[in-house]
Amino acid sequence: MNSINRRSVLAGLGAVGTGLLAACGNEAPGAPSLLSPSGSQVARAARSRSGTGRVQSLNLTAAPATLDLGGGVLAKSWAFGGRVPGKEIRTSAGDTLSAELSNQLPGTTATSIHWHGISLRGDMDGVPPVTQPPVRAGSNFTYRFVTNAPGTYFLHPHVGVQVDRGLYAPLIVEDPREPLSYDDEWVVVLDDWLDGVTGTPDEVFATFRPDMSGMTMRNSGPERARPSRSSPASSGDSDSTRFRLIGATSPLLGGDAGDVNYPYHLVNGRVPADPAVYTGKSGKRVRLRIINAGADTAYRVALGGHKLTVTHTDGFPVVHRQVDTLLIAMGERYDVLVTLGDGVFPLVALAEGKDATGMAVVRTGSGSTPEPTVRPAELDGSTVTAAQLRAAEGVQLQAKDPDLVHRVKLTGSMGRYDWAINGREFDMADPTANPLLVQEGQRVRLDFVNATNMWHPMHLHGHTYQLDDGGPRKDTTIVLPRSKVSVFFDADNPGQWMLHCHNAYHSEAGMMALLAYGA
Repeated sequence: MNSINRRSVLAGLGAVGTGLLAACGNEAPGAPSLLSPSGSQVARAARSRSGTGRVQSLNLTAAPATLDLGGGVLAKSWAFGGRVPGKEIRTSAGDTLSAELSNQLPGTTATSIHWHGISLRGDMDGVPPVTQPPVRAGSNFTYRFVTNAPGTYFLHPHVGVQVDRGLYAPLIVEDPREPLSYDDEWVVVLDDWLDGVTGTPDEVFATFRPDMSGMTMRNSGPERARPSRSSPASSGDSDSTRFRLIGATSPLLGGDAGDVNYPYHLVNGRVPADPAVYTGKSGKRVRLRIINAGADTAYRVALGGHKLTVTHTDGFPVVHRQVDTLLIAMGERYDVLVTLGDGVFPLVALAEGKDATGMAVVRTGSGSTPEPTVRPAELDGSTVTAAQLRAAEGVQLQAKDPDLVHRVKLTGSMGRYDWAINGREFDMADPTANPLLVQEGQRVRLDFVNATNMWHPMHLHGHTYQLDDGGPRKDTTIVLPRSKVSVFFDADNPGQWMLHCHNAYHSEAGMMALLAYGA
C-alpha cells in the first residue's frame, strides 16, 4: 500500500487532506477534472445500493499488542483488539456496517481501514489521502457503508506496509438466499509473519529501498522519519541476510516466488507447532472461506485426505470444480466445500516456492496431531488457479465490446526495486497525476502486461472485474512474469480508486495507479 507521502510528513498531509480529496483544486492547466471521492455522484451511487435498513455497529481499536502465536512464540506487533486475526465480522447482504476505527498506535502513527473486495462508496475506501485524511494517533474515524454483495472479504490498513503487521480481520457478508448446502463454516486466514520476531516491515522495506529510508514511511510520524544507525538502511549485508529470501522459485508462479524471509507462516494466527484446530463430525459438509492476508507469499492449500470443491473466488460464485489443492495469492479469497472424513487431518498452506508451511488441524475423531512439517500428497495433486475457473452463469458480465482500453504495464526489477505501473512510480504526494481515466457507464478493459521477471497479484478497489474468455469475477488476480491478462469491468461506482500490486513491498515502492472517474 503506497506511502501517504514520501516527500512530506503526515502532519503536513493532515492540513492538505481536504484539498487532495477534492482532486480538482490545484490541477495543472489542461489536467483532467476528476470526480471527488465524496461528491454528489458518489452519494447518488451509494443511495442506489439496496439496503435492509439494519445497521451493525462496532469498534475497531488499532493498538500495540504482544501476540501469542503459539508454541512459545510471542510477537510485539499491532493488532485490532489485541488479537490476530482480528475478530471476525459478519453481516448480511444489504446491511449497513458502521465501524468506528480508534487509532491507539504509538507516537504519531497514522492508519486507516481498507475494506478489501467490497464495492462500497468511494469516501469509505480507506486510502489516505486519496479518499480520506489519515486517521491520526489518538483520533477516531467512522466507516459507514452498505455491504451489498455477499462473499468472503477482509479488512486491513492502506498506510505503508502496515498490512504486514497484525492489523487485519475477516469480513463475511452472508447471502440471505444462500444457494449452497453445507453444515458448517470455517474461516481460514493465511499470513506470512516476521513483525516483532526478526524485525519490522519498515525495516524490511528500508532494506529493499535504502534510498527511501530517510523519508517519511507510510506508517510513520515525523519522529520516525530517519533510520537509526542500526537500521537496515545503514547496516548492510547482515540485514539483507536477515530479511531477504534468495532463490525462492516456483513454476506455478513463473519463476521468482517472493523475496522476504519470513520465520513463520500462520493459519488463523498460529504457528504449525501449535496449530489452530477445527473440530467437526465425520460426514459433515463444511464451507472453508480461505483468505490470504499475507504480504509477499502465495500459498498452495490442501486438506490431507480430502478433495476440495471450489465454489467462489473473491466473493463471487464460479462453476464448481473439484481439486486437490489451490493456489491463492495475497489479497485473494477462495471458498471451497469439503466433506469431512473420520480422523485428524492437516490443513496445510505451503508457502509457494519458499520451502515452508503453515498448518491448522481438522479433527473429527481420535488421533495424534500431525507433525508441523507434514506435507500431504494432495499438495502435489491437481492444482487450480483463477485462470482455470469459470464465472457462474448468474454473475457473468453481459457480452459487450469495451468502450475503453487501458494498457497497464507492470515494470521494475528486484535489483533496483523500482516497481511501477507504465514506468511511473506512484507518489501519494501527487496522487491525481496521470490517472487512468474512465467515465461512468463505460465498459472498461484493463490489459495487465507484465514486463517484469516476477509475478504480481493485481488488485482493483471499488469494483470486480471478469477475467477474459468467461473467467471468474475477481478483484485480485495473478499476472505471471512476461505475460498478459485482460480483465473487464463496468464503470458503475464513481469516485477515485487504487489499482495496485498486492505485494505490500511492491506497492510501497510504487506499483500503484489511480483509476479515476472524470467529472
